[in-house]
Amino acid sequence: MFSAFARWLYKIAGWKLLGEVPDLPKAIWVLAPHNTNWDFPVGVGARATTRVWIQYLAKKELFTWYAGWFFRILGGKPVDRSRANNLVDAIVDIFIQNDYLHICIPAEGTRSDVPRLKTGFYYISLKADVPLILAGVDYPRKAVVLSEPMYMTGDFDKDMRPVFEFFTKIQGKHKTWLKEYEKTGKIS
Repeated sequence: MFSAFARWLYKIAGWKLLGEVPDLPKAIWVLAPHNTNWDFPVGVGARATTRVWIQYLAKKELFTWYAGWFFRILGGKPVDRSRANNLVDAIVDIFIQNDYLHICIPAEGTRSDVPRLKTGFYYISLKADVPLILAGVDYPRKAVVLSEPMYMTGDFDKDMRPVFEFFTKIQGKHKTWLKEYEKTGKIS
């Protein structure tokens, strides 16, 4: 029932999903750009529109005693960003243990400007042999744009170039990592 309501709100707000939703048992959905708190309700609406149960990683500070239940019901998994832990291997193990799992990871890791893209999603994909699906939040077009599934080979520059190219086509505010790529063509 909540998904139907989220789909309705997403549509009534004028948002659309562009691209095919792949029929896969496992995937990592890589979201960018992540510039505003509005990305969350837009993402919930887009997820409902895909009809795929996509869980997401979010900073543990959101999972307070009064709001944690809400984020967990919506598929949230808390992440402690304050200490070094091997999150990549932990998520790889979760993918290995599950026959069906979709996780959304914000590629930039924050709403703030960043000089380079986080790479955890890449290494999770590579180690778990799970494809990436890129999801670009395109505010000028009021669309969430999806890529075809991408399988990583272990050649970082070769694998990441299509990721960077995809996000250059997403309209709206670009962060430093993408502006640098647009200027130089170098994967940072």
